[in-house]
Amino acid sequence: MKQPLRRGGAILLALTLATIIPVVAAQAEQAQTDPVQEAEAMATRLVARMTTDEKLDQLLNAAPAIPRLGVPHYNWWTESLHGAMGTLPTTNFAEPIGLAATFDDALVRRVGQVIAAEVRGLHALARQTGRTGRMGTGLNTWSPNINIFRDPRWGRGQETYGEDPFLAARMGVAYVKGVQGDHPHFYDIVATPKHYAVHSGPESTRHEANVYVSRHDLEDTYLPAFRAAMVEGGAGSIMCAYNRVNGQPACASDMLLKDYLRHAWSFQGYVVSDCDAVTDIRKHHDYAPDPATAVTAAMRAGVDSECNGATLTDTAGLAQPYRDALARGLLSMADVDRALVRLFAARYRTGDLPGLRPLSTATASPDDIGTPEHAALALEAAEKSLVLLKNNGVLPLRTQARVALVGPLADATRVLRGNYSSPQSAPPVSVLDGLRQAMPEAQVRHVPFGETYTDGDPVPPSALFTPDGEPGLVARYYNTVRKPPARFAPDEMGKWLARVGYQAKPVVTRIEPDVNTRSLDLSQVYDIHRVEWTGHLVAPESGTWRLGLGGFNGHMEFDGKPLVDLEGASWNSLPTLKTVQLEAGKRYPIKVVTEARVLAGIGLLWKRVSDDPVGQMRAAAADSDVVVAVVGLTSDLEAEEAPVEVPGFKGGDKTSLDLLADQQALLEAARATGKPLVVVVMNGSQVNLAWARQHAAAIIEAWYPGQSGGLAIGNVIAGHVNPAGRLPLTFYRSVDDLPSFDDYDMRGRTYRYFTGTPVYPFGHGLSYTSFAYAPLKLAAAAGGTHEGLKVTTELRNTGKRAGDEVAQLYLDFPDIKGLPRIALRGFQRVHLAPGESRVLEFDLDPRDLSAVTAEGERQVMKGNYRVFVGSGQPGTGVAGREARFKVDQVRPIER
Repeated sequence: MKQPLRRGGAILLALTLATIIPVVAAQAEQAQTDPVQEAEAMATRLVARMTTDEKLDQLLNAAPAIPRLGVPHYNWWTESLHGAMGTLPTTNFAEPIGLAATFDDALVRRVGQVIAAEVRGLHALARQTGRTGRMGTGLNTWSPNINIFRDPRWGRGQETYGEDPFLAARMGVAYVKGVQGDHPHFYDIVATPKHYAVHSGPESTRHEANVYVSRHDLEDTYLPAFRAAMVEGGAGSIMCAYNRVNGQPACASDMLLKDYLRHAWSFQGYVVSDCDAVTDIRKHHDYAPDPATAVTAAMRAGVDSECNGATLTDTAGLAQPYRDALARGLLSMADVDRALVRLFAARYRTGDLPGLRPLSTATASPDDIGTPEHAALALEAAEKSLVLLKNNGVLPLRTQARVALVGPLADATRVLRGNYSSPQSAPPVSVLDGLRQAMPEAQVRHVPFGETYTDGDPVPPSALFTPDGEPGLVARYYNTVRKPPARFAPDEMGKWLARVGYQAKPVVTRIEPDVNTRSLDLSQVYDIHRVEWTGHLVAPESGTWRLGLGGFNGHMEFDGKPLVDLEGASWNSLPTLKTVQLEAGKRYPIKVVTEARVLAGIGLLWKRVSDDPVGQMRAAAADSDVVVAVVGLTSDLEAEEAPVEVPGFKGGDKTSLDLLADQQALLEAARATGKPLVVVVMNGSQVNLAWARQHAAAIIEAWYPGQSGGLAIGNVIAGHVNPAGRLPLTFYRSVDDLPSFDDYDMRGRTYRYFTGTPVYPFGHGLSYTSFAYAPLKLAAAAGGTHEGLKVTTELRNTGKRAGDEVAQLYLDFPDIKGLPRIALRGFQRVHLAPGESRVLEFDLDPRDLSAVTAEGERQVMKGNYRVFVGSGQPGTGVAGREARFKVDQVRPIER
């Protein structure tokens, strides 16, 4: 009897196993194929092992290590708006407003991929040096900025993809997908679209502004790009803004963070606050009575990670408001745990924490930074961003042209970078150098400009020599006598430093190519240290120069005497420069000293200037075929909350659209010479080009084009590249044509609602060749036009040059109050050889066909529509075709 029982037991066991094993296998397979759930499970287990103090410290952007749990330091503050920012020379791409001008979302996605590779390379370096707790070392990025550039006065508009919600959405999705990578569950790095939401100046009031916005404008203008980045792009995080929206701080907004983000858009990632936006809830908005209630308001609304500016100086006690909120019962431990699980799940999915995918150091290296392939893409992006606004036939220049190159930005390099960019990148190429490189047979005569607000470019390594005559400067790093503590009580760092002082001998002595902040690649240097650069400055030509420093906290000696002290300079100040006379080839002793108190940032700057720029320009023009004037702005003048107040600029924003008076005077003097005038404009926002449109022979809008911008401009002027960029902004004549800057109502703004006559319209851009469009063919979706529409045309290059065309599709809507005049709903950038043609198809889904009612409901509306496909907006004289169609029934669109 025992044997049959054993046999029956074995049979039963086999049957049981046959039932169980597939289930277990399926569960195992499910676990293996669902890393998102596994990351959350791992994060949940990790958070459960933490003490309360360990948990609360992780809620700040500078998250300390937890050695007993194998958790390294992590700093969530990483910026890479248009290039990684770190201690190594990274690749600097065109400013986002320039990337938007490419109308090439596939290019932006490739740019994002390069940025991700370089951010991971910086993270790998930080692991090697033990500096993962410092800014710029995380596997995430607080980019892209997809706020709508609704007003040309906003100093940070340069960071955006322009004024149109559709274009901003397409570019934002491309950037997000580029940096996060192609894997469906893992991140190369985590993208953080910002600043959510209804945020676009003024800079002076951003911390306390209470922005009231209609339901129509919210759904029609301010949220579409964010929705696309989160829902379609799959961004892993989002940053909430400083301002209030309809009464609630954006970082405590139930409407934004709950109703839209978590509910309507089903967002599962983490929310980070803009830096000090949580403290603003109490300090500037008076929305909460104390710090504990401020963090409660933010966390209950959905903020998971607080960026606090005091982390930049290693200030202690920043988690105390959360501790107080717990003690008072305002927050529960479940609130804290929920936020931490979201944060740690992201760190598992990037590979920062082991167990789910290989560590980033296994797949990334500092060698991935600044490669020739990345530089080639930066040049391509710059070339594609350039917009030819006007050309009476003077461009491209003939091979052996005689060129008088004038203007304050003709030989400038710092202007190329734009804002939110690393001072270290590939050697920048000015327009002067780029034009000479692109046109080696031409005679390019450069005329320096006079002293002006845009002065100050990094002194190149070619002008710096060590005391022994070697290229570069001797850099000596001095640590403090005692190692700094991990945290300082508020306002105690300076007192501690005064007591402790610096060591007498440098901990590191090495030759560096220039004056720049590089300590993060030196593991033996403390976060608080002193640096001295010594050597000689050698000018390439004799004359008058502006010489000094940019940044903060430093001083400079020149030729044995004090020259510049930055004691009064603050973040985002204009460079501090003095006028000196230099002789070509003479060796001038220099010494630059700075103290890094965790924060560091200094640069050695100069500028060749003329005592008579107009007179010298006239002399050069007399012996030239053409005058090329390079004018515009810098990202010091239009900037983030900058302490700058000069004519036309205040606090980072513009007060006028006019060029600086000395630049306008130069243009008028150049025009008076009788020689053709080519105007190249570098800027991050609209300027008044009415005079140039009337008087210049050609105008090139160049934005802040990145490290190779000068070569890109030279290639377009020479005809090596056929320009095809398009304006992502409406260029107005004056701020008097616009509503008040702090009015967020969209009526009278942007091409969709502006009823005046612009100097240049959104979507405008010329070419050296010509294109023609075949009649449009329309095909409704199976369920009817309200379910979708396919628009087909044939595009042909009818000119004699190969070139790109940007085919733009615009809709205008039924005659219903509040709807936009027209709206972009598609674009394709296409390269065609002379005589070549290509069929273009635009598939418009219901969201593309929709508009927003006055009550804020998005729907495909009944009525008659017009669709136009062409080189720019309909009615502007560009090549294109139009057709009409009708929608017979309303179709609601989800939020």
